[in-house]
Amino acid sequence: MSSYGVFADFYDGLIELTVDYKTRAGYILDVLKKHNHPAGLTLDLACGTGSLTILLKKLGVDIYGIDGSNEMLSIAQEKAADEQLDILFLRQQMQELDLYGTIDTCVCTLDSLNHITDIDDVQTAFDRVSLFMNQGGLFVFDVNTVYKHQKILADNIFVYDSDEVYCVWINSLKENNVVNIDLQFFIPRGEVYVADEEHFSERAYSGEELAKMLTKAGFAIEAVYDDMTFKEIRDDSQRAVYVARKL
Repeated sequence: MSSYGVFADFYDGLIELTVDYKTRAGYILDVLKKHNHPAGLTLDLACGTGSLTILLKKLGVDIYGIDGSNEMLSIAQEKAADEQLDILFLRQQMQELDLYGTIDTCVCTLDSLNHITDIDDVQTAFDRVSLFMNQGGLFVFDVNTVYKHQKILADNIFVYDSDEVYCVWINSLKENNVVNIDLQFFIPRGEVYVADEEHFSERAYSGEELAKMLTKAGFAIEAVYDDMTFKEIRDDSQRAVYVARKL
């Protein structure tokens, strides 16, 4: 897995072109309410630059974040400090999760689990979340669907243009619904552009694969929603939201 060193510098600016974090934070709280689950102590797994962690904290959630990238966490800590929020951020890979105590809720958003391309490592990540979750706790995560990998990402190229960077996103679809992603950054420096790049992969898992792994880890799936709704996923849904209860 990439450490997302270069990507970290531009992650917020690029992701905000397509993601409304404030609305997503509200949606997560609505999911918890719909499933009659007080958030309690909450882990933001693969928290990235901490945007969602910070918003949930400001909404009253007792939350901390874990991510595998030093660069992402450095930005998260700076943002929390700017907001004068006391949030713990730890550097750990999802499949190596090792907490100091138990949690009541775990959220993992924006296809973070898709960045684990070995299915055995996904199982290990689920197992680790389960190990540290109190009985009755809720695991809420989203994933890019197989449809999105095969039909939307596929072998396509996307271009994102923000004030701080021009980004060319190049996909290459491989076996097992793995998409290799090459990011080409062109960064304005006065009258010239400086080029840089980042490379990583994402893998889509079927509903059957995810259900099997969650069951093995000791979770019961309570719902699978189309992203940002409470509707059932469709054949052409691009992101699925899973709500799983620790047995």
